[in-house]
Order: sequence, then C-alpha cells, then structure tokens
Amino acid sequence: MNCLKMQILIFIYVATTLINAFFVLAAADGFVVQTGDPEGPAEGFIDPSTEKTRTIPLEIMVDGEKSPFYGETLEELGLYKAQTKLPFNAFGTMAMAREEFENNSASSQVFWLLKESELTPSNANILDGRYAVFGYVTENEDFLADLKVGDVIESIQVVSGLENLVNPSYKIAG
Repeated sequence: MNCLKMQILIFIYVATTLINAFFVLAAADGFVVQTGDPEGPAEGFIDPSTEKTRTIPLEIMVDGEKSPFYGETLEELGLYKAQTKLPFNAFGTMAMAREEFENNSASSQVFWLLKESELTPSNANILDGRYAVFGYVTENEDFLADLKVGDVIESIQVVSGLENLVNPSYKIAG
C-alpha cells in the first residue's frame, strides 16, 4: 500500500473512530490549523495490533515522475524546481503534520493551509516538497478559517471515495 493511501486511511480512521482526537492543537497566525492527536500517553496514531506509534514515510509525487519519492524532501533530493502533483496552492490544502527535521515521523496529525494560492504559488513556497499533501477543503472554508486552539472538530465526513480505501486490518466507519 502506498503512503498516500495510508495517510488517507489513517486520517479516516482517526476521524471516524477517535473523534476526540480532533481538538485544534495549533492555529499559527492565520497560516495553518493542526489537529489529530488521539488521547493517550503517546503522540500520534497507536496501531491497535502492536500498541506502538505508527509513522508514515514522507511521500512526494512529482509531475513527470512515474513513482513517488519517499523519505526525502525535494530540497534534499536537489529537485528545487520540481512541481508536486498535489501542491500547497490553495486555502484548505490538507497535509500530514510531522516533526520538522524527521521526514518519516508523520502519524495521525494533519494540518490545513490557511493561505490563498496567490500568496503561496506552487513551487515558490516553503511547504511544497517538504510535507505530504493528501487533500483539499472544497466546501465551507469559512469554518476552517475561524478555528482556534482548543476548538473541537465534532465531525468529519468523507463524501466520496471511501469504497476505494479498503484495508482489511482496520474497520473504517462510513
């Protein structure tokens, strides 16, 4: 299973079964909103079968490439001008949060970009090629802009495509 699909599966699992995880953790001056740390002693998604934190390698897909790059940022690969398939180019861009200097440390936390595309053009911002984008907010963006630290996201709904994310080791509500 590729990392992008795993990112989506973990997000859906957390969103549909561990909704208490969706306290807003960070809201950085209108730049990003971050959430997704389930309750418990560890940070991130704890695999129920191993009881260990599950991490996901960084996965970046670049236009013109047949397969994604794993574990390294585009900068580390020397691909400074490469265009990502899913860029940070719109308000509501959704990506996996991770430790700043640990490329493969994403787990369950996600963040949404709160900037417009003209302010963050593709291939000219500090996020493209460093964090794995896996979706975009397409409706109700005004709610996203109003989130503050401590707010609770009470529900998240996947409106289409859930049938494409089958993983027999997890039951995904939907």
